[in-house]
Amino acid sequence: MKLAIYGYGNLGRGVECAAAAAPDAELIGVFTRRAPETVKVHSDVPVYHASELENFKDKIDVLIICGGSATDLPEMTPALAKDFNVLDSFDTHAAIPVHFDNVDRAAKESGHIALISAGWDPGMFSLNRLYASAVLPEGKDYTFWGRGVSQGHSDAIRRIDGVLDARQYTVPVPAALDAVRAGEQPELTTREKHTRECYVVAEEGADLARIEREIKTMPNYFADYDTTVTFITMDELKRDHAGIPHGGSVIRTGVTGWNGEHKHVIEYSLKLDSNPEFTSSVLVAFARAIYKMHGRGVTGCKTVFDVAPADLSPLSPEELRAKML
Repeated sequence: MKLAIYGYGNLGRGVECAAAAAPDAELIGVFTRRAPETVKVHSDVPVYHASELENFKDKIDVLIICGGSATDLPEMTPALAKDFNVLDSFDTHAAIPVHFDNVDRAAKESGHIALISAGWDPGMFSLNRLYASAVLPEGKDYTFWGRGVSQGHSDAIRRIDGVLDARQYTVPVPAALDAVRAGEQPELTTREKHTRECYVVAEEGADLARIEREIKTMPNYFADYDTTVTFITMDELKRDHAGIPHGGSVIRTGVTGWNGEHKHVIEYSLKLDSNPEFTSSVLVAFARAIYKMHGRGVTGCKTVFDVAPADLSPLSPEELRAKML
């Protein structure tokens, strides 16, 4: 399958690496809105300006869009689905239904396939929520993220006027996590499950009070959480917050038996050294899936729920049955 990258930040760099590791993928180009000569790639893949993308309509099997969920993907994904099979990692959970409808309309009209919200949450965590709730219908779901850097939330802070750079850490509340793992099935509000820590580098002379207020009141990102904002220098950010680790757990606690006498806990956990590199690896796996699906005539927008597990693997059905079943 011939892949291409649209956007070359942390996620785009991760896709470049993940595509090189895929035995059935060829990366044919990186497309950027910046001047191509200023973009330094790791491999020998060519770099093109985004305006050249129209010349590649018949040369790309799947275009992986590596933009931010706050402002980029709602515009980019439906627009690019008119000319390409596309894939994104849109992660604003509350806005997924609207984003899906917009992308679905564009992909169906053009005869392409698209898959949105591939990553680990939404993505791998979504699948595990579905599997666990199907297996234990009498139960409750809990999702905890972190401690780790959220790329989407960090990007949202960087879009605020007067912000040069930022890192946002999502941190589970230990007491809440312990209660869930013990099978207590507590009723937890959003605020009771996580806190958010923001480390922000502001422009000289910027209104720090305004920046902090805009962060803490941002809907879908920070308004529903106890959030701390700490202003630091660029040197401190580079020294203390250079990595992009993340992780978390999806937990379902439930009961079986005629009287609910037997308790069960299903937990799926991730501990990631590099959030963008892991997310990129998920993107390449789902690129393989929609490449296969489109070959069977499937069009329109899909999510991870619509993909058969075998379509994610480069192995044949016979190999999967022999090695993994």
